[in-house]
Amino acid sequence: MHQIQAFFTSRADAEIAIDFGTANTRIFLRGSGVVFEEPSLCCFRDETGRPDLVAAGSEVTRMVDRTSGSLHIVRPLVRGVLNDIDAGRELLRHALRTGIGRRHLRSPRAILGVPADATDAEQKALITTAQDAGVRVVQLVPEPLAAAFGADVPMDGAEGSMLIECGAGTTEVVVLSLGALCLKRSVRAGGQALNQAIADHVHSKHKFRIGAETAERVKLEVAEWMADDHSHPKDLQLKGYSLLSGGPGALAVSAQEIIGVVDRHAATIVDVVRAVLNETPPELSRDIHDRGILLTGGSASISILQHAIARATGLTTRVAQDPLRCVTRGLGRMVS
Repeated sequence: MHQIQAFFTSRADAEIAIDFGTANTRIFLRGSGVVFEEPSLCCFRDETGRPDLVAAGSEVTRMVDRTSGSLHIVRPLVRGVLNDIDAGRELLRHALRTGIGRRHLRSPRAILGVPADATDAEQKALITTAQDAGVRVVQLVPEPLAAAFGADVPMDGAEGSMLIECGAGTTEVVVLSLGALCLKRSVRAGGQALNQAIADHVHSKHKFRIGAETAERVKLEVAEWMADDHSHPKDLQLKGYSLLSGGPGALAVSAQEIIGVVDRHAATIVDVVRAVLNETPPELSRDIHDRGILLTGGSASISILQHAIARATGLTTRVAQDPLRCVTRGLGRMVS
């Protein structure tokens, strides 16, 4: 079991905490708080066979789905784990320069968040990338454990708690007791996977291509419509590229149609929640029945998952305060 006390043994050595996420990267500096928070994006120019970094972080946001030719956008992490070591290194270098560059910290010692089910190879790749960026890694911390600490989940008692860390790239379901992860399961699907599923559906059914920004907007509009009285029909106005006309175009899609995509995505996560509940010992199950389920992570702020899990389990579900930053907050407390 991952015991939270074990992660405090090295905290005096760590100067920074890094939340290296699929959607966003954050750095917490001891004594200063969060000093860097930007999207996990890099833009490279490849004209000679050796890609050169053009931009990283927030500057790349406006370029997504708008580049062509030798420019290409890279997300260092896909589905919660490192997918491009070079991009990961460059993004971390950018984060260190931007966040702590003037504070004269050379090769800062750091703790890093990592998915609880990350393989040894995935963990080693993350450590190597961080070291190449100029970081000395003191400890890897399972992200659900950090999220629980950041969300003020009682950690030192024997009572059980269930937490679902709803990230952009992965969704992790854990049961905690005595400051440890007792049970953990995950699915490598998060908010970005739902965005991609929406874009794929529109492409397949309507022969119409939309970008990541439009897919995100569709997801948010559908979530808002579902949270309200969605008995009245709603059309979503999309702009993108029509394969039928061979050029830019507009398309109206009903929100009801997109609900089918949303439901399939939510069902995958609900299956994991049910599996963990089935494996939970009776006494911890009683605690979870009394306490309910806590959701953290950026995707938790959208009501889709919360309502789907509540309907499927019959348990109370609630969203942590500022769910997007629970992991960062927990990691930060470990170095403070």
